[in-house]
Amino acid sequence: MKRVPAFAAVAAIAVIVLFVSAQDLTYVGAAKCQVCHRTDRQGRQYPIWEASLHAKSSANLATPKAAEMAKSMGVPDPSENAACLGCHAPLAAKAPELKAEGVGCEVCHGPGSAYKKLSVMKDKAEAAKNGLAVYADRSAIQSLCLKCHQHAHGKAFDFDASWDKIKHPVPGK
Repeated sequence: MKRVPAFAAVAAIAVIVLFVSAQDLTYVGAAKCQVCHRTDRQGRQYPIWEASLHAKSSANLATPKAAEMAKSMGVPDPSENAACLGCHAPLAAKAPELKAEGVGCEVCHGPGSAYKKLSVMKDKAEAAKNGLAVYADRSAIQSLCLKCHQHAHGKAFDFDASWDKIKHPVPGK
């Protein structure tokens, strides 16, 4: 008896994964997100991101400090180095036009082409079916962050303190 619901759940997840992977999902850029996600009602997600180091991470690769760090690692130009871009501008390889965004919305939330419509975004489950990355819990978010922040450049990472600076929930949800 209990195997049927478990099988049904696995089958449903497989169908969703196949549906999402069958779509031609593309990155649209933070400018498209800011149209709706800049208001108090939506939690001011875009202004929070815009003021964050994530929004400046790509530009930071062009600083004298980045050049000095890169030189010590044998990297001639950090703004063109795949390893540096992997964390400072993670979409640079997939969507070069978004390189300057640094760590933009879609790095964490997935390509927005299919979920950006208001009619889709009003329903979280529908948005997830259309490519919105939804995290099961805080631990899942932390795992994503640690892909770049765990001992980055020899610095310790305090997830809780960092999350307090960047979290951006929709009020009341």
